[in-house]
Amino acid sequence: MIMKKDELARAVLAEKGGIAKTADFVAAGVSKPDLTELNRLGVIERIRHGFYQLPGETEISEAQYLSALLPEAIVSVESALFHYGYSDFAPRVWTLSVPRSLSPAKLKFDVVPIKLFYVMQDIFMLGKTSDDFDGTELSVYDRERTICDCFKYRSKLDSETFNKAVNAYVADDHKNLSHLSQYAKTLQVYNRVMSLMEVMLNG
Repeated sequence: MIMKKDELARAVLAEKGGIAKTADFVAAGVSKPDLTELNRLGVIERIRHGFYQLPGETEISEAQYLSALLPEAIVSVESALFHYGYSDFAPRVWTLSVPRSLSPAKLKFDVVPIKLFYVMQDIFMLGKTSDDFDGTELSVYDRERTICDCFKYRSKLDSETFNKAVNAYVADDHKNLSHLSQYAKTLQVYNRVMSLMEVMLNG
């Protein structure tokens, strides 16, 4: 039996974990005009240009949305601090770093609250790694890049968050001071980072 377009669309979403791109639907036989009509009828819901989900979807985590909608982003600053246990405060919004060249159209969605740091391309990949966020793998800056960013964006962090982060890093057995020094030089925060680290490590 040939599946109806609405059934086909639901099957695509189920296969893709709840979020699917226009190309996924087209490959399965649901055309762009079909998508427009299914969206109008409320069978599917557009969450960003070229991305759809089922209306009222509640099973998709924020990390899954970010992985699908903004794969270029790197978890950074407050969200990275919380991820590494350097902050007790779970941010109300995801703090993400994106390249300055990223198309503004890719940032137009409201299913996840985000705060963005626009980063120059030559330093964007510095310290990039990936880790598990509630079962979804996301790009995240490593510990050293995160600490350097705390110095770089010092004016945007409250003192308690900054001080707790630096203290937690100093006490972290996983820290890599060689990487910290290297990153600090590249990000032009070397003197500030090293003078404070020297005090804390020798204190």
